[in-house]
Amino acid sequence: MTMRCPNCRATYGDEARFCTKDGGKLVPVPGTGAAGAEPAAPPTPPPVAPPVPPPVPPPVPPPVGPSVSPSVAGGEVTLADLGDQSTMVGKTLDGAYRIERKLGEGGMSYVYLGEELATGARYAIKILAPNLAKDATAMARLRREALLGGKLAHPHVCHIVRLGETPGGLVYVVMPFVQGEILSDRNFRVGRTTLADTVTFVSQIADGLQVAHDLTIVHRDLKPENIMICKDAAGQEFAVIMDFGLAKARQAGAELQKLTSTGIVLGTPEFMSPEQLRGKLLDGRTDIYSLALMAFEMLTGKLPFEGRNQQEMMIARLRSEPTPIRTLRSELPTAVEAALLKAMARAADDRFATAPAFATALRVAAG
Repeated sequence: MTMRCPNCRATYGDEARFCTKDGGKLVPVPGTGAAGAEPAAPPTPPPVAPPVPPPVPPPVPPPVGPSVSPSVAGGEVTLADLGDQSTMVGKTLDGAYRIERKLGEGGMSYVYLGEELATGARYAIKILAPNLAKDATAMARLRREALLGGKLAHPHVCHIVRLGETPGGLVYVVMPFVQGEILSDRNFRVGRTTLADTVTFVSQIADGLQVAHDLTIVHRDLKPENIMICKDAAGQEFAVIMDFGLAKARQAGAELQKLTSTGIVLGTPEFMSPEQLRGKLLDGRTDIYSLALMAFEMLTGKLPFEGRNQQEMMIARLRSEPTPIRTLRSELPTAVEAALLKAMARAADDRFATAPAFATALRVAAG
């Protein structure tokens, strides 16, 4: 089994658990189990909530109490159960959801597949890590998004259906659930995405972003790990943005103040805008910058800024110009390169004003 760092893409043997370059938690590379061994179980995906295309369920009122006996449901989920697959399965969360299985986990949450007892519907349920549940800024953003859940409902946005808290202090988020593939895994699998598919995904992500930007919600952590590629009934792929509410406003202070001694900044510097790295006020144009970097990576398999570690990549974002994409794929139209460079302008005022404007320019440039 080969392990991969989702941040810097470095690969390791199956005995490794963390990246020696940036400290990131390694994830298994699909399809790399040992020859002759029993088929390996599918790797646990990152903590994401796979969304569903419309129609989407309307926001559900807060639960009013247990709808089944705890003895029937296997007991109520407690803080001690958090992250433990063996004790969580079969238990009831807040008297409303029976936990079926664990889907993944990360630094901010544990993700489970749950069945709503009242309706039998299945949802992805994120139970927040205690440290995030105590973060006043993060919780304020989650509550605001939950209130706007109906307005955020869109075929390319995974919105919050319910935000709840158990009597025992567990904070959880209920979101739609479908099967899909994380964009970072798809990028790793296919290498270079076709121009047509890239334009399609960028257009869909841009449409979803605009819905949020119209509500003055900025994602702030847009990256391939927060995009799910799903398939419709006809087998056509489509992109959905995840984790608006859980994408905390991670900021770096003046230049490199927030860097640790090992050169690691909180968040994902590879996809952050210069203004976010500098700790400036953010608007929707920071998401446009990140979307352009994602488009560049889809088309080339590389990022437009290079460095030996995250600190060097962060400095390059602040001081250097991005690599023109035609130096890596000369067959791409010049207009595609121009659209990407405008979207990746260091100054926000020099970028496209809206995400759909960037998507339109890219689509026209692609012919």
